[in-house]
Amino acid sequence: MLTHLALKDFAVVRATELEFGPGMTVISGETGAGKSLLVDALGFLSGLRADSGVVRHGSERAELAAGFDLAGNAAARQWLREQELDEDDEQCQLRRVIRADGGSRAWINGRPVTLAQLAELAGLLVEIHGQHEHQSLLSRASQLALLDAHARNEAERATVREAAAAWQALLDERQVLQSRGDVGDRIGWLEHQLAELEREDLDPAALEALDQAHRRQANAAGLIAACEEALARIDGDEGPSLTGLLQQARSGLARATGDEPRLGEVDTLLEGAAVQLEEALALLGRIRDDLDLDPDRFEELERRLGRIHDLARKHRLPATELAAHRDAIAAELETLRGAGDRLLQLDAEIARASERWTEAAAALTATRRAAGEALASATTALIDELGMGGGRFLVELEPAAGAGSRPDPNGAERVEFLVAANAGQPPRPLRKVASGGELSRISLAIEVAALGSDAVPTMVFDEVDSGIGGAVAEIVGRKLRALGRSRQVLCVTHQPQVAAQGHAHYRVSKAPVEGITRSSVERLDGEGRLGEVARMLGGVEVGPEAFAAARRLLEEAVAADAAAANGPAPKRGARQRVEAAG
Repeated sequence: MLTHLALKDFAVVRATELEFGPGMTVISGETGAGKSLLVDALGFLSGLRADSGVVRHGSERAELAAGFDLAGNAAARQWLREQELDEDDEQCQLRRVIRADGGSRAWINGRPVTLAQLAELAGLLVEIHGQHEHQSLLSRASQLALLDAHARNEAERATVREAAAAWQALLDERQVLQSRGDVGDRIGWLEHQLAELEREDLDPAALEALDQAHRRQANAAGLIAACEEALARIDGDEGPSLTGLLQQARSGLARATGDEPRLGEVDTLLEGAAVQLEEALALLGRIRDDLDLDPDRFEELERRLGRIHDLARKHRLPATELAAHRDAIAAELETLRGAGDRLLQLDAEIARASERWTEAAAALTATRRAAGEALASATTALIDELGMGGGRFLVELEPAAGAGSRPDPNGAERVEFLVAANAGQPPRPLRKVASGGELSRISLAIEVAALGSDAVPTMVFDEVDSGIGGAVAEIVGRKLRALGRSRQVLCVTHQPQVAAQGHAHYRVSKAPVEGITRSSVERLDGEGRLGEVARMLGGVEVGPEAFAAARRLLEEAVAADAAAANGPAPKRGARQRVEAAG
């Protein structure tokens, strides 16, 4: 729910901060005082297009900020996690700056975001009723979402989505196969390519061994000469050799060891060196024996390397990737050879998938139809209570475009909310209702009728009581207060009967300060509320009768809550009852 709202240099507001709690909060004030500025601010924080006219005269920018408690709002928390904006899993901060030149910037939890992101998150946090440009219920998608929430048909919707996904996957597979046309030519071409590749051993280990063998043959003469020279220097018969010199050194040391025992350690080390030399001689001999100048072998290695390099150039791949390319061609061939049989199988599978979707969609339609009838009946009754006698509300289900011929994850129909505002009028789509006051009251009726279905935790009603008064205004107030038992409700009102129903009350007033008109917002306590409701009842002259009537309205609101929760409220002093109403 909304916990606080801060405005700075916004329209005629210099700076103000408001705290909000659960239940119903009313905002009142004289005409032109700026009551709807708070609603406008929430609208801009919900992504409405920036308007430089809202920047206070003489200021460079307007700054708006709102805080929300996310407890119980799993959808908003999930969205923040997906967008990596979840600084705090329990709280969320929205901020927007609108410059005097018309530009604006937005932040979520201190991080810059686009207006689209701001609007998407705000749609999970707050819903504003009263202005055509920000009425979520005017959207057919929102109407469908509300109806589905009222029907509690998540299981049926999930079944339809899964059936549609399975059907679509089969259609996609068939399209891919059909797009290949006659695959006979490609099969022949691929078979030729595969045969060429399979004639060579292209595994990376084999290529490495081939390369090493080629290098040995290419340098065989030099390798043989190097080995023979090393063998002669280590243990040759011509001239001094390492083995002979080492043996002479050991013999000389042996004669002197009796006089210097440490020379024995030197002899031991030299003995180890002699062993190493013998091992080196043996390995050199084996290597020399393996080396042979074989022109035929070298030519064969040259031909093999040439074929592999030709294949690499032909397929435009490094030689080390030819094996993977060979395997890919083999896999494609296997798929193409079975394409005809697979197409026949797909036709049967697609038919079965279509039937499963049709059955799932029919079950979903049944839940929507039942919920639509119940919602229409309850809303029609509430519309009558809200001063629109003879009005009707209908939920129309119409087939979606192409229903049944393609896999639609949303089901087989679309929803349209229809309204006849007065008796004898034909029902028209809700989005075409002209009167803002009627639209607000109809929206209120829908919300109350669907109480507990809408997932948005904060609802704002701007001038829902426009054009009504007396008993109807009191009914509107009661409905809003009832809505406030399960949702946070903010209501801008000029009707005392509505204002008296609030759990909390703010008053907006304006006055010139240093020659500039400024609005201020004040939270009212028990006595303050009594005075404000009396003012709204009595006009300029507020007499005892207005105070008595205001006290009665406030007491009745508290008594209605007590009766709803625990039966009749206990009797208390008048002052205590009025304070409790605050």
